Amino acid sequence: MNTQVTVLGLGPMGSALAGAFLTAGHRTTVWNRTPGRAATLVGQGAVEAESAVEAVAASPLVVVCLATYEAVREVLHPLAGTIAGHSLVNLTSGSPPHARETACWAERHGVAYLDGAVMTTPPGIGDPDVLVLYGGSRVAFDDHRTILSALAEPVHLGTDAALASVYDTALLSLMWSTLAGWLHGTALVGADGPGGNESARAYTDVAGRWMKTVGRFMAAYAPQIDAGQYPGDDFPLRLHRSTMDLLVHASELRGVESGLPELLRDLTGRAIAAGHGEDSYARLVEFMRKDTQEVRG
Repeated sequence: MNTQVTVLGLGPMGSALAGAFLTAGHRTTVWNRTPGRAATLVGQGAVEAESAVEAVAASPLVVVCLATYEAVREVLHPLAGTIAGHSLVNLTSGSPPHARETACWAERHGVAYLDGAVMTTPPGIGDPDVLVLYGGSRVAFDDHRTILSALAEPVHLGTDAALASVYDTALLSLMWSTLAGWLHGTALVGADGPGGNESARAYTDVAGRWMKTVGRFMAAYAPQIDAGQYPGDDFPLRLHRSTMDLLVHASELRGVESGLPELLRDLTGRAIAAGHGEDSYARLVEFMRKDTQEVRG
């Protein structure tokens, strides 16, 4: 072993990962199934391996970022003897079953395994405000945290390798929901003004400040969800519903159609009809979950 980290896969994300390691001063070996993608990285100081076996043998930490988990299996399974005793970080996008299957393979072959989710596009790699989520071996995470910090802020979620994938999809849901609400608000504001980039920028500045209050709502509701108790206090669902009616009406008047206000109003209406009008907004989580018996059936 003559380098600190090996990167297998030099697509846009893999190349960004290797570049961040090099920028941080970590000796880096790179390999790609299709030749010809390592020239820029080699110019930055990377060592290009001639084979996957050579690449894996070069470093105690192996980071793999390929198109699919099937590709990961095709590359790694023939290397079981070589990779034993190493730490493997898999940053390939996939599902929780994929993560657990790969973790089982790694355990059988004496590999300390982390499954990860990169919460940015390639240009964001190297930004300390960006997150990379990890599930799996705590020992591997602690051993290599300094090197992984070159990519983004590393967050260890737990020893279940599937957790990174689970959080990835949940956080994408939050992103799209937030962006949809922001776009709806931008359209509402633009309908009453001159429109254009200036009004969108002005609304976004205020919206960014408002998100701090939204974050406080989330922090207050999280313990309610964990406890299964939803006291409405001074902002129960019936008040949310009446405010949503105003939003629906305002959207209709301004010709803004996203379906989002109606979706929120209908979901809240279901909870109120079931007798939860005095509960908090967090009660709606129960109306998003399938009944346990239904899932089992």
